[in-house]
Amino acid sequence: MIQVKNLKKSFGDMLVWENVTFDIEDGETIAIIGRSGCGKSVLVKHLNALMYPDAGEVIIDGQNVFELEYVDLRKMRQRFGVLFQGSALFDSINTFENVAFPMRYFTDFSEEKITEKVHKALDMVNLLDAAEKDTSELSGGMRRRVALARATVLQPDFLIYDEPTSGLDPQTSDEINKLITSFASNLNITSIVVTHDIHSVLKISEKVAFLHDQQLWWHGTTKEMSKSNNQELLDFIKASEYQIKTDKENFIGKNQ
Repeated sequence: MIQVKNLKKSFGDMLVWENVTFDIEDGETIAIIGRSGCGKSVLVKHLNALMYPDAGEVIIDGQNVFELEYVDLRKMRQRFGVLFQGSALFDSINTFENVAFPMRYFTDFSEEKITEKVHKALDMVNLLDAAEKDTSELSGGMRRRVALARATVLQPDFLIYDEPTSGLDPQTSDEINKLITSFASNLNITSIVVTHDIHSVLKISEKVAFLHDQQLWWHGTTKEMSKSNNQELLDFIKASEYQIKTDKENFIGKNQ
């Protein structure tokens, strides 16, 4: 369980947010939503202490991550997998070595063990036949799936997705959403998803945290979100739906 308590973060004189408090239950999928620049990615970087707050705590299984010594902090970070926005693959090495990288860095696994785990991870994202391909040969969707294989190869307890469907076509986005759901249920991974995509939120998430106006404006289940009368949250959802509708109409107009 992750407990976020009264977090406050500023960059110089610029307040990002304050008094952010919510819990993430083991095994659940929570979406962090909000307008661009509201501090969604900044927030999730606090969960594994890649950033430190001005005030507040992040408690994981009873431990305040900001108080951990280096060795314990390193162990805690190994419990997290991260799917970075844009995939962040190493272009100088092939698909196999990209997925193998966390094991070479964090473990003393034998080559046989590494090969076994890489093939299993790639098979889970339906890319086993791409193991020897250079990353330059991969499409955007394939790169995202390779990055997902890398993020899960050490079987983390927590998986952070930073805009997992950004820049992908609708069909590929649905494939990524299905993988997120599959990993959550089959591997019992706690998933934290930063996204603007309300369509994805409704497909994959059980809980939602809405950042707005330098604070956590709303937090609850997706079912509660659909019935909410919180005007700022409704405005955000309507704007997202309007953008999807506009993009669809523009596409149809150009192809008539």
